[in-house]
Amino acid sequence: MRKDPNIIITGTPGVGKTTHCEMLAERTGLRHVSINQIVKDEKCHYGRDEEYESWIVDEDKLLDVLESQDVVAGGCILDWHHCDLFPERWIDLVVVLRVGTTTLYDRLTARKYAEQKLQDNLDSEIMEIVAQEADEAYDDDIIVQLKSDTTDEMEENIRRIEEWIRNWKENNGAY
Repeated sequence: MRKDPNIIITGTPGVGKTTHCEMLAERTGLRHVSINQIVKDEKCHYGRDEEYESWIVDEDKLLDVLESQDVVAGGCILDWHHCDLFPERWIDLVVVLRVGTTTLYDRLTARKYAEQKLQDNLDSEIMEIVAQEADEAYDDDIIVQLKSDTTDEMEENIRRIEEWIRNWKENNGAY
């Protein structure tokens, strides 16, 4: 049994995943696991997709690396725009961050996303693709969708997740 939960913070690029993960790691002592960084550092990919300026991920290798890094033991906040890759037995909470399209457009434009990549990500958010992936991969009782348009919303999200972690620990004998 894990003494600390594993949490996925997921959502369309630009919703604030990394910001949330860094704040949570700092406040809770859980380990922020940037999946993008692992893909890059551990070469869990087949190369680059130049059109989208992203890695073509080798999911089997990625899962092997995560297992070797003892993610299964708990205490991790997984930061990635996909969530359905991770085995359900690894995960205790799935947080799907959502933002309005105007906010998302502004954030992705500031990142200098190419027009097609920007439009595809806006479409993904509008069509709730990440939320659908979460719904298909995990039990409803471990999924929560949170708005992340403003600093106040982000702060409230962090507070809610911290409370969830405390409750999880109490309910799982970790205190």
